[in-house]
Amino acid sequence: MGVDIDQAFVQDPQHRPGLSITQAHGIPLIDLSPVTTTNPCPSSMDALVKEIGSACKEWGFFQVINHGVSISLRENLQEASKKFFAQSLEDKKKVSRDETSPSGYYDTEHTKNVRDWKEVFDFLTKDPTLVPLTSHESDDRLVQWTNKSPHYPPGFRDIIKEYIEEMEKLARKLMEVIAMSLGLEAKRFEEFFKEQTSFIRLNHYPPCPYPHLALGVGRHKDPGSLTILAQDDVGGLEVKLKHKTDQEWVRVEPTPNAYIINVGDIMQVWSNDAYESVEHRVMVNSEKERFSIPYFLFPAHDTEVKPLEELTNENNPPKYRPYKWGKFLIHRKDSNFQKQNVENIQIHHFKIA
Repeated sequence: MGVDIDQAFVQDPQHRPGLSITQAHGIPLIDLSPVTTTNPCPSSMDALVKEIGSACKEWGFFQVINHGVSISLRENLQEASKKFFAQSLEDKKKVSRDETSPSGYYDTEHTKNVRDWKEVFDFLTKDPTLVPLTSHESDDRLVQWTNKSPHYPPGFRDIIKEYIEEMEKLARKLMEVIAMSLGLEAKRFEEFFKEQTSFIRLNHYPPCPYPHLALGVGRHKDPGSLTILAQDDVGGLEVKLKHKTDQEWVRVEPTPNAYIINVGDIMQVWSNDAYESVEHRVMVNSEKERFSIPYFLFPAHDTEVKPLEELTNENNPPKYRPYKWGKFLIHRKDSNFQKQNVENIQIHHFKIA
């Protein structure tokens, strides 16, 4: 990524980042001890359910501490990620993603048809992962996605796999609490994830000489059910606050060893808009590189995403038409890597007028 900025990176004027930073005071910081310790008292569990329910409803984002994930494991993965991205482009491209599978290295991803100032390495949580071959509704063919195996740094794949196990445990606990906060059975969402299409992403945002023109990731909402983000101390994540009248962007300050959680589009549909997926973006830094590691919790490809029956009634009818997750996923994947003339598929396309 050279000093002369490629026009592909330049955001439209109305979406360019402001150089003044507003800190996000009030984004909930939630202690997960009641679900990560043995035999918690019922009152602390009830309080946690209310706290997470309120965070999902009011913010769509929250941070968690005492989450049970090994700090040393997270540090090991962060260190391995830095070593991987420090290699030459030629070496990184030995594990590039290709037409047959979206896992591996990539540095030309687009968000909202503008190229992101970042490079990534993606790794599927299930290997192989079963998905539709195409996004066409009438095409029933399936294909298997598989993971790439980098040779450097040594043990990289094993560290990622161990970390994914921890993410899956944390995601399960969070989904149970979110289910309870909606008045559902704790295990209500479990059936959707038996053959999940989830993945983990290692992000590297190099220093950018034009932080007023480009973004690490452009404005977007996450299409899945839940995202668990580890970010380093550089920071850069900004959230569009939905309860502010002027819809301003605010910076989520890194909390040491915490995870940032946000609900995605699928949760918005399942909850019939009770919990809203919130728009966010990543700023670039002119002096420092930044690393982050999001885990995206996605259901099985054959999941029919629609408002849950328990959360709809005559007074609150379903607000979305059902859609097949696998078809939606493939449609999104196809448009992530090349500039399109139309908007990428979104859940609002399934909104019932």
